[in-house]
This record gives sequence, C-alpha cells and structure tokens, in this order.
Amino acid sequence: MNWLLVAAGALAGAPLRYLTDRTLRARYGAALPWGTFAVNVAGSLLLGLVAGVCGARGQLLLGTGFCGALTTYSTFSWETLRLAEAGPRRAALLNALGTVAAGLAAVWAGAALAGAF
Repeated sequence: MNWLLVAAGALAGAPLRYLTDRTLRARYGAALPWGTFAVNVAGSLLLGLVAGVCGARGQLLLGTGFCGALTTYSTFSWETLRLAEAGPRRAALLNALGTVAAGLAAVWAGAALAGAF
C-alpha cells in the first residue's frame, strides 16, 4: 500500500513541475532554466520540512511522491549540458553551482523550520 502514497504524491508533484516550468518560461524566456531551478529549490525546502515533521506515511506521500515528482535531477543535468553546449560555459557553471547551493540552503532551512515545530 505504500506505493499508493508515493503515486498520490507524484500525481500532484509532476503536473506542478510542468506548470511551474511553463509559467516561468513564458515570463522570463528560455535562456536560463528558471522553472527547473525553482522546483528544485522549492522541493528541497519542502523535503527538509517534511523529513523533520512528518512520520513515515507523510514522508512517502510528500517526500518521495510529491517532492520526488516535483524536483528533477535529470532535467537539471540536461539543461546544464544544453547551456554548456550553446555558448559560454559560464551560464552552465552558474546554473550548476547556483542550483546545488540554493538546494542545500533550502533543505537546511526546511529542516531548521521543522525543528521549530
């Protein structure tokens, strides 16, 4: 039955990732992958919070299911490769370092926030 919790979370996370990417792409253009950056950082924040607040079932639903479908390492990797191939590699380097740094800061903030509860 645990897989149903994961699937239910993913059912909400995947469309939200898609819609966030499309919204930010329409607003800011496609030169930089702002949608992927946004969902990865937001998902990291939420995962830090979920890990500190929720029990096992909540972690399956929200952590593995929702955050797992919302965030995307493969798209982040692909978009960083595309940036490196398209022109100056500075954008790719900034995307990679910025995403990792912001994601780590966000998961730390989420865990710290969870500790406040």
